[in-house]
Amino acid sequence: MFQPVNSKVSFPEIERKILEFWRANRIFEKSIEARSSSPKYIFYEGPPTANGNPGIHHVLSRVFKDVIPRYKTMKGFCVPRKAGWDTHGLPVELEVEKQLGFTGKAQIESYGVAKFNALCRESVFKYLEG
Repeated sequence: MFQPVNSKVSFPEIERKILEFWRANRIFEKSIEARSSSPKYIFYEGPPTANGNPGIHHVLSRVFKDVIPRYKTMKGFCVPRKAGWDTHGLPVELEVEKQLGFTGKAQIESYGVAKFNALCRESVFKYLEG
C-alpha cells in the first residue's frame, strides 16, 4: 500500500543534477528566447561590494535580485539578465584617501592620479579573495 521513502536523499546531489540538466539543455536561455516578443522588464542590479568583504546583510539583496526577475518572468515578461560589475568608485577612492591620510582632490593630484588609481585597483582586488 505505502512505498517506503528513502530518508538518505542528497539534496546537494539532486541540485547538481538539476543544474547540469539546465546547462546541458540551455533551459534558462530558452526561457528568455520563448519570451523575446513579450514586454521587457529590466531589473537594474547593483554591483557587488568592491571595498569590503561581503556580509550577511548581502544575502537579502541577493534574494531580491533573484526573486524579482523570476517573478516577472513567471508573469510573462521577458527579463534578460546582464550582470554588471562596477568598482563603486567613490567608496574605493574614499578608502584609499583615508589610507593615505588625504582630505581632498589636490592631495591626490600632488600624489599622482596614476599612482592613486593603482592603489584603488589594489584595494578592489584585495577583496576578491574574501
